[in-house]
Amino acid sequence: MSRKNFGAKQPLTLPQPVWIIATYDENGVPDAMNAAWGGVSEEKELFVCLSPSHKTCRNFAVTGAFTVGMADRAHAAACDYVGMASGNQVPDKFARAGFTAVKSELVNAPIINELAVCIECRVIEYNTETCILRGEIVNVSVDESVLTDGKADVAKIAPICFDPFNSAYHVIGDRIGKAWSIGKSLM
Repeated sequence: MSRKNFGAKQPLTLPQPVWIIATYDENGVPDAMNAAWGGVSEEKELFVCLSPSHKTCRNFAVTGAFTVGMADRAHAAACDYVGMASGNQVPDKFARAGFTAVKSELVNAPIINELAVCIECRVIEYNTETCILRGEIVNVSVDESVLTDGKADVAKIAPICFDPFNSAYHVIGDRIGKAWSIGKSLM
């Protein structure tokens, strides 16, 4: 087998979730941005890498909260748009993306109605040197339209992930087996 080295200049890992980070500004106006460099670091904690120049960072510094919507196939263009347009220059980019919001009952941040899965978070800390935002997961809400037998159905959600090797989005959805089960034959 032959391998090609890509170096350590960017996070070339797969899959990278495409998260839409939503916040309110000091006037209660919703804003959203696309972020793909994040993950779950503890049972009730997540992290995401955001440079301090984002309006989102100023917003959660004021409100102490943010939500994470899972980008999906149906809203891929809108999710990509909020990653290209800056809230610093386009104050109505949330509405331009076609997003609408309802205020979370648990944190001071908007839930994007169009995205079926939302993680509601309180800010634990934000380090401007490392650009790492840590959030306490307060709740995960899922639109009932994507539930099957009371559980979130990945095929109905059709979440997208970011491919940093090719700067592309891909849909996640094919089930290949049950976790902690398909490997039993090797035990």
